[in-house]
Amino acid sequence: MIDVYGPGSPNVIKVLIALEELGMAYERKPLDIMSGEQFTPEFLAISPNNKIPAIVDQAPADGGAPLSLFESGAILVYLAEKGGALLPTEARARSAVLAWLMWQMAGQGPMLGQAGHFRNYAPEPNPYGIRRYSDEAARLYRVLDARLAGNEWVAGDFSIADIACFPWILFRAHHGIALEDYPNVARWFAAVDARPSVARAIPDFVAPEPIVPDEQTRRILFNIQD
Repeated sequence: MIDVYGPGSPNVIKVLIALEELGMAYERKPLDIMSGEQFTPEFLAISPNNKIPAIVDQAPADGGAPLSLFESGAILVYLAEKGGALLPTEARARSAVLAWLMWQMAGQGPMLGQAGHFRNYAPEPNPYGIRRYSDEAARLYRVLDARLAGNEWVAGDFSIADIACFPWILFRAHHGIALEDYPNVARWFAAVDARPSVARAIPDFVAPEPIVPDEQTRRILFNIQD
């Protein structure tokens, strides 16, 4: 059994889809990030960076004590290796999957997140931030669209690279992105969305509208200290 901490955010959805693809048993563990539960000592012992997702594998392959892990990319690699799927073992194919996984972790996720922040959550309008990150979001969509021209999946066969990229696109309205502007991404997105694992992981999922947090919630969510 694998415990999964975190609500229905893009990075948590990655983990849920991977678990469903691999047929692994898991249990969702509630974590109210709006009230600051991510800062409790119990959660920090699992995720020292106080971020979601995090997992605890109650039955790791080495037969030892439960294994905790944070960072969604590391979790995807761990699950794929444990499950023997979604990450090739051949060097060239594996390298391609890992490169696009790192592209997602270092580029797509953070930059779309910043676009969403400045477009929806900044306490006052910041035209430079909105333009900077909206432009970068569009550039990253163009990179992915070019990659998917003539390729069914992001890196060879369906893999953790596809699983990593998909959930952020569910939230595209937060980033000011219209999917019809990226036809190859749109085709690929529909193919991932049609997989049974996605229906099981996030049944009837509709990306929520951006919230309007009060000042206390905003300080918790965005780690505002002063």
